[in-house]
Amino acid sequence: MSKDLKPKQRLGQVKSTRRKAITWILLLAGGGGAGYAAYHRYQQSIAKVEVPVVKVRKAEFVISVKTRGEIRSVRSEILTAPQVPEVRIVKLAESGKLVKKGDIIVEFDAASQEQQLLERTTSVRTVESEIVQTKASHRITDEMDSMNLMTAEYNVQRAKLEASKAEVVSEIEGAKNRIDVGISEGELNQVKTTIKAHEVAQNADLERLQQKKDKTVRDMERARSYLSKMVLRAPNDGLVNILPNFRSQGAFGTSPPAFKEGDRAWTGAAIAEIPDLSQMRIELKLDEVDRGKLRLGQKLRVNVDAIPDKEFFAELDWISPIASVVYRGMGLTEKSFPARATLKNLDPRLRPGMSASAEVVIESQPDALLIPIRASFMHQGKPAVYVQRGQTFEIRHIQVGKRNDTDIVVVGGLKEGELVALENPAEAAKRARKL
Repeated sequence: MSKDLKPKQRLGQVKSTRRKAITWILLLAGGGGAGYAAYHRYQQSIAKVEVPVVKVRKAEFVISVKTRGEIRSVRSEILTAPQVPEVRIVKLAESGKLVKKGDIIVEFDAASQEQQLLERTTSVRTVESEIVQTKASHRITDEMDSMNLMTAEYNVQRAKLEASKAEVVSEIEGAKNRIDVGISEGELNQVKTTIKAHEVAQNADLERLQQKKDKTVRDMERARSYLSKMVLRAPNDGLVNILPNFRSQGAFGTSPPAFKEGDRAWTGAAIAEIPDLSQMRIELKLDEVDRGKLRLGQKLRVNVDAIPDKEFFAELDWISPIASVVYRGMGLTEKSFPARATLKNLDPRLRPGMSASAEVVIESQPDALLIPIRASFMHQGKPAVYVQRGQTFEIRHIQVGKRNDTDIVVVGGLKEGELVALENPAEAAKRARKL
């Protein structure tokens, strides 16, 4: 072979190309195996991590407004201190005690009122004695006036008789007798005037004494009425609730303490409340954003904190048209709309003042397929969930309907009883590896 001719292929070139091809095949096979192994290990790591799951369930779907409130009695009797200055409580019923109509709830110290009644009664008797004495004095004066009147009239008649003898006596004697008639008539008029003055004075004295008596009688009756108010009784069967004494100094930042025996009450002070337990309601405070969602007559579900084993039902019967503003200090305010709903079912354990939560049902859908909101996420722009398949999870797109604060209605893509994850399984596995 000439040295100028180059072979088309060098010796050993075919063998080298074949070796490279085999090498690439082995590398690709190894990479695929490693990827599969990694994917297998990833799935196994997810399976080993405890991912919280929940079953797809069928239940009633509810859109509602939730709020807090307090149980109150529809009708309540307030027992107040009488219009007696500075009365002191000597006996007080126990707060929370069931009482019957007529039972003593509050008893005040009656010693001072008994003393005042005694003094007023004595004053009335004294005035009555003065009236009797004055009337006796008036009778003596009347008798003297009657005697003086009779004497004056007699003198007038005698003078006239003497004057009638003017024809048979001298002219001087006749003139003298006529003068005596005028004098006697003047004395008679004077006596009549005196009698009239005595009558006016006597009437004034009696009127003054009668007014004095009327005042002392009123004082006596007021003292007697005060004495009758020293005991406050239950107007009906119910539960005693002792109210706060707002004039008592409690610890700073705390509510004033309730009335107790030995406290002094002021006129009209509300001391105790007797609520009627046959009709109860819940008083609510609605957020401003929820006010427009509600209307009168809507049904409520009520759960009383102290009675967790029973659900109560109520009907919304009043919503305040005006917001209530509470100042929290530092320029902060809290606005809410007061409302109340009457309970339709009761329990002997219900007591006024118990805290409760209420749910106003705005819309409901029975037998809806539900999942928690936590179980749903967006994948490729569509709602999806992680569905458990044995030891692994798969992403599945779903069709959703309405939602509330906790649940979503599923209208397609899931079946009742399937398990869906409440979080991303990959994130759960990553978090577990960090631990």
